[in-house]
Parts: sequence; structure tokens; C-alpha cells
Amino acid sequence: MGALGLGLNSLAALGSPAGLNRIGPGKAKSVILIFNGGAPSHIDLWDPKPEAPSEIRGEFKTIRTNVPGVHITELLPQMAKRMDKLALIRSVNHGHSSHNGGMYWATAGRPYRVDSTLINPSPSDLPGVGTLVGWLAQRDGFSKGVPPYVITPFPHCDSKVYLTPGQFGGCLGKRYDPYVLDDDPNAASFRVRNMGLDASLTPARFQERLSLLKDLGAVTAPIASAQVAEIDIFNQQAAQLLQSGKAAEAFDLSKEPDKVRERYGRHSWGQSHLLARRLIEAGTRFVTTVNGPSITWDTHKDNFNGLRNRLVPPMEQAYAALLDDLEERGLLESTLVVWMGEFGRTPKINGDAGRDHWPGCYSVLLAGGGVRGGQVIGSSDETGAYPKERPVSPADIHASIYTALGYDHRSISYRSSDGRPVALTEGATIHELF
Repeated sequence: MGALGLGLNSLAALGSPAGLNRIGPGKAKSVILIFNGGAPSHIDLWDPKPEAPSEIRGEFKTIRTNVPGVHITELLPQMAKRMDKLALIRSVNHGHSSHNGGMYWATAGRPYRVDSTLINPSPSDLPGVGTLVGWLAQRDGFSKGVPPYVITPFPHCDSKVYLTPGQFGGCLGKRYDPYVLDDDPNAASFRVRNMGLDASLTPARFQERLSLLKDLGAVTAPIASAQVAEIDIFNQQAAQLLQSGKAAEAFDLSKEPDKVRERYGRHSWGQSHLLARRLIEAGTRFVTTVNGPSITWDTHKDNFNGLRNRLVPPMEQAYAALLDDLEERGLLESTLVVWMGEFGRTPKINGDAGRDHWPGCYSVLLAGGGVRGGQVIGSSDETGAYPKERPVSPADIHASIYTALGYDHRSISYRSSDGRPVALTEGATIHELF
């Protein structure tokens, strides 16, 4: 059993017929979510306010992009050159101002029962969009030899003490948990765990162990329980993964030329973005790269130096490299790339030269996957505090993701822990995107 005890509990299929609840093939086949944990300042990046007073405007100048009339800040020169590929939504908003509560709302599309950072996942949680895309893939017979949903490098969390609810299987069951890398892919010693057979275990010996396990099961009395059924599924899927070797290959960054790794950036974020591309190529349906660790973008103090010197350069390098690499490989049209944080930051600069939490209005970017680039959707008011035109909710972002993938989110539901049907999302597709 040693080779099978992998904890890869996301690898299970419902076995439902493929094609249910589809609105069409969908241009997107997979999704990469770039999540800036801690929440970046929308005003200092994507939604500058050059006419506002200095205590709101901040230190950064506005620059033109390659789309006439669209301006962003000087911190994003590489993105300015690629604006024709991006759809920028400047009017996203929700109601939770704590990190974990905000991350739950941003990724699950619904408010958590309390607006707090001091919360952890539970089996009753409603799942987030990545988990649900993995669930849908498995329902439709996913069998790519790689996990359907992967989070890299570390999970959504606040200081790793409080993990964000919604990112795991929750009420769907642990079998739909994502595979969380929980390691730095830029480390010299990086080697993904539990993705290949032990060196001492040949394929033939592994097959013998599987046969023995099957024989033992046949002579023992069956135990009718959901937990036992899940264990059987875990064992079957883990065995398939180990035998195929495809997952081990996808996670092996040493296969990439040095110039490619340098292009993405030899840092955790860069290598996570590169890993996301490799996983998408291998067949993974949803990859979240958490640009943390933890709430790194929480710039209550020294916001401007932090963004300029520490946070934006590696993020933009990795993001630009990912978009270019996907396009060069013919994958951008079939890969939806979404960039977001859990909320924005206050229009007014505080006494520590920082900005505080602000869910009243923030920006989200989308590219690829059939999304029409070179456009701005919605707008914020003169200080970036609230939506002025076309308010958008996180649930609307999720509805658009499902639409890009070809799912009719209006006709799909799942069961909560108390048996109630729950709609895939309560949002509406942002049709301007397509």
C-alpha cells in the first residue's frame, strides 16, 4: 500500500455521461488563475486616477497602452505592450474586507458565513471555481493522467495558520480536493512528491501489488460506506497516475531549457507560472498560481516601495512570459488566463504610506480562452472607491469562466452538505468578454 497512499484525493470521476449541461464546445479547454494573495492596489496598477488629489492618486505616473485610450500605471510597461490581448474589468466588487473572507468570496463567488480571516476549511464549505471545474471535468470522464486541479506553489491562506475555505472539496467530498504543490518550484532541490514509482519498485512489481490488493478485497466482506468507496476511488486513480508517468513528467521543470526558465523568472512565482503552462499542456483543467506566499500583497505600510521594488516586477515578468509562451505554443486561444486578488485597496493613502483593505471596487483581468482583448469593461468613480458603470461581482467572473469552457452554468447544480441543491454560480456571464 505504500505506493498507493498518495493522498491524491482529487482524482476521482463521477462517471456521468460527458456533454451534460453544455452550451457548446467552448473555446477554452483549461484555466489558469493568477491570484495575488493579500490584494494588490487597483489604483496603483490597473485603474489609475491621475486627476485625483495626491493622497488618492499616489506616486505612480500613468502610461499609454497599445490600445488607444486605455491607460495603466508605469509599474506595468510589459502589460501596456500586451493590452490588446487583455480584457480589463474595473468595476468588480463584493462585501468582505478580511483576507480569508475576501478570498472565499473571490474564489467561491459567494459570501462566507462570517467576514473573518480567522477561519479554516470545513467539509461543509461550498467549493470554489477551480474545485468545481475539476469536479465537472471528472463528471465528464476526465482521464488525462494528471490532476484535474492543481494549486501552486502554496494554498490560499493567511500566514499558513488560517487556510482559506472553498479551495478544497468541501461538500463535494475530499476526492475533489486539488493537488496542492506546497513547495517552491524554484528551489534547487524541488522534486514533486508522490508522482512516480519508488526507484525500488518496478512496474511489474507494482502490478503484482495491485493484483494482490484486488485479491484481498475479493475475499473480505464489503463495507458499505461513502468513506470506503472514496478510498477505492483514490487507490484506482492513484494507481493510474503512477502507471502513466504523465504527471511526473508534467511536474518536472528540469525538462525546460534554462532560457525558458529565465524568461519566466527564477523565483517562485515565475516557476509556478511555467509549471502552470506545463500542466495545461499535459491536460490539467484548472491551475491556480498563488502569488504569495500567504498575504504578500497586503501593503498596509510602504505600499509604493513594496509594489515598485518587491512585488510587481516578478509578477509582471511571469505574467508576460506566460501570455507570450501560451501564444507561441498555440495554447492561448484554448487557455483562459484570469488575474485577480481578493479585493482592492483603499483610495486614500494611510499614515504609513500604505493602503488598507477595500472590497468596494477593484480590477480583474482576463486573456485567452476566446476572450476579446483590448477592451475595458466597467469603470470606477473618480477615486476608485465604487463602481461607476457596469458593476461586476465575483460570481459574474465565474459565470464567464464556465461560459468560456462551454458549460451552461444556469442548468448545473450540486448538493450541499445538508442535501440542498446549489447552483454552480449565481452570477451572469459578462457577454462583452466574448
